[in-house]
Amino acid sequence: MDLLDSIPEAIVVGGADGRIQLVNAVAAGLLGYPPHALAGHPVGSVFPAGLPERPGEVSVRRAAGGGDFLAEVSLGRTDGGTVVVLRDVTGRHANDQTQALLASIVASSHDAIVSTTLDGRILSWNHGAEILYEYPAAEILGRSTELIVPEDRRGDEREIIALVSQGARLERFRTRRVRRDGTEISVSLAVSPLTDADGKIIGIAKTARDFSERERAEARFQAVLEAAPDAIVGVDRAGDIVLANRQTERMFGYSKHELSGRPVRQLIADGLPEDIWQVRARGLVVPSRDALPGLAQRKDGHAFPVEMTISGLETEDGPVGCLVIRDVTERLHAQAEQERLRAEAESERIEARMHRAQRLESLGQLAGGVAHDFNNLLAVILNYGTFVIEEAQAQQPDVAAIARDAEQVVRASRRGTELTHQLLAFARREVIRPRVLDLNQVIQDVEQMLRRSIGEHIALRTQLADRLPRVVADPGQIEQVLVNLAVNARDAMPSGGHLTIETGVVEVDSDHAANRPGLDPGRYARMRVSDTGTGMERDVVDRAFEPFYTTKRSGEGTGLGLATVYGIVTQARGSVQIYSEPGLGTTVSILLPVTDESGQPEPPPAPEPARAAQGSGETILVVEDEPALRELACRILDAAGYRVLMAESGTVALALAAEHAGEIELLLTDVIMPGILGKELAERLLAEDPKVRVLYMSGYAQPILASQGTLDAGVTLIEKPFGKTELLAAVRHQLDGPAS
Repeated sequence: MDLLDSIPEAIVVGGADGRIQLVNAVAAGLLGYPPHALAGHPVGSVFPAGLPERPGEVSVRRAAGGGDFLAEVSLGRTDGGTVVVLRDVTGRHANDQTQALLASIVASSHDAIVSTTLDGRILSWNHGAEILYEYPAAEILGRSTELIVPEDRRGDEREIIALVSQGARLERFRTRRVRRDGTEISVSLAVSPLTDADGKIIGIAKTARDFSERERAEARFQAVLEAAPDAIVGVDRAGDIVLANRQTERMFGYSKHELSGRPVRQLIADGLPEDIWQVRARGLVVPSRDALPGLAQRKDGHAFPVEMTISGLETEDGPVGCLVIRDVTERLHAQAEQERLRAEAESERIEARMHRAQRLESLGQLAGGVAHDFNNLLAVILNYGTFVIEEAQAQQPDVAAIARDAEQVVRASRRGTELTHQLLAFARREVIRPRVLDLNQVIQDVEQMLRRSIGEHIALRTQLADRLPRVVADPGQIEQVLVNLAVNARDAMPSGGHLTIETGVVEVDSDHAANRPGLDPGRYARMRVSDTGTGMERDVVDRAFEPFYTTKRSGEGTGLGLATVYGIVTQARGSVQIYSEPGLGTTVSILLPVTDESGQPEPPPAPEPARAAQGSGETILVVEDEPALRELACRILDAAGYRVLMAESGTVALALAAEHAGEIELLLTDVIMPGILGKELAERLLAEDPKVRVLYMSGYAQPILASQGTLDAGVTLIEKPFGKTELLAAVRHQLDGPAS
């Protein structure tokens, strides 16, 4: 065991029956057991999760109360079992033990451990001493150690006691002792002082081992050496190899015969550190147990990275450096891969942070633009509203002045409504009414309006493809896209030019789709709007779809035109791109997915305000979660001669309908409400009474309910904010129209 204990690695040897055969001193200390206490224990008592088939990290269990720790293990297989080399990679080592554990270690040790007073009187005598010297503890305690020391060695014993009394420690040295039957035995002895809590030397501790076991230990050591999964090499003071195990042959490609006497520099380019040969008192070599990186070379010249631990071993032929060499090629590859993945993750994190910053910048720009435009509108509304109040409170109010000022309030409110719709279209949160439509027909319907919008100094030309496939979109939104693009083109051609609108069909393959985020491969209808204007720089093109970003002077544009186009197209599951060069004009290309569905009937025309007739006592169920708007709608309808039932949610509305004795002629409901949505409410009421007419109100659809925010084709919708005339006209139109 001396040679095995000199190895700086922790080694556990398991038998074929799954039980531990032996551990070396390093392993015993690491695991918190006496050197021989683990013999016969199941391997699972130390490795609860089992052993890996390849080198790796596993959980290792210390002695009771010591807890688990993480260790890197290597395995070697023999016919008789398994050799495990482990290294604590947690950096946690047991630094103290309780007195009870110390007593247990001493009592169970196979070595003879004896403590004496400074004058040689025996104080303690463990079971190992009983076996070695054959004296039972009860018979020997309190007697002199001279009983077990031969007469010719008693002078040496007194010198040893004198040295240790002054604090000296004597490492293993060979001497002779006497058994109870008078026979002499050769032992290996270590002597150290015993101290009290204050550090005062109060006795002597001696650990003895039967030297006749050395031959058996050397045989066990040789077996462990050959089965070890790491290369183990012994090197003499001259740097030549004097010992090599079987793994060394496999790792380096040399036979043991070739390795014997070969300079270690042929295996390890840098050789051994000089400091391991520093000699201290009594000629013992100073070990270097830290893992050292190095570069090794095989017989075929192939170089590979290794990790070495080195210790010194004192032999009869002089000091020997003991190297444990581990090939770390796979570990370094794994670490390099981890570093690569970590670098990629860091790059993605930085990129995500940049995207968040860009989104926050856009949100800030959006908030600033909205605040600016709405502040202007609110200033008009507040001041003209004040004028109305002041004039109404005058002794002789000027009715005409009140009407003019009120008209300014209404006009500013309508501009605010238009801005709100632009924002909702950009944010893709507006309730839309899509239907199957022909883009060519939409362009033809809006062509005359576009000509009036761009002026006579710009020539408008359309190039419409024959048999253009149909798409699914809100025709009003497509018209808004065309108007916005035409107005932008007009502003880019102050001196005149050409505006071209063309349609066609494109097949988008996977390569094309990969370059346009959000675009899936498939068949698309294309609409391109091109002008011969001033064009845009690259940085302007990159920011063109940002809300409130504009290159126009203050007051000439809101910066929502292209942002609105982007919102409408993406809401229709399409894609939009800008191609522009300074001085060469601009082309906006829009792709919308085609459909095989046949065209659906046109939705009912919007009711004209002139038809806002009075009611005839019809019952209307008003469902709106906003209190002020709910009160407003009910007030208008009640004053117009309708009977009104009012509910703040779909749940309350269903309860009111169930309790109402008469018929409900019309349901006036918001599209998006907490709990039950307007569409679901209408379906449930119609299931009970198919004669109920439905009129929807909408502001916007919350993003999480975007899919439910799309109404079926053919429904009637009145958009918020609405006025008295618009509401009464829409209600009368629904009540007088044909049943759905």
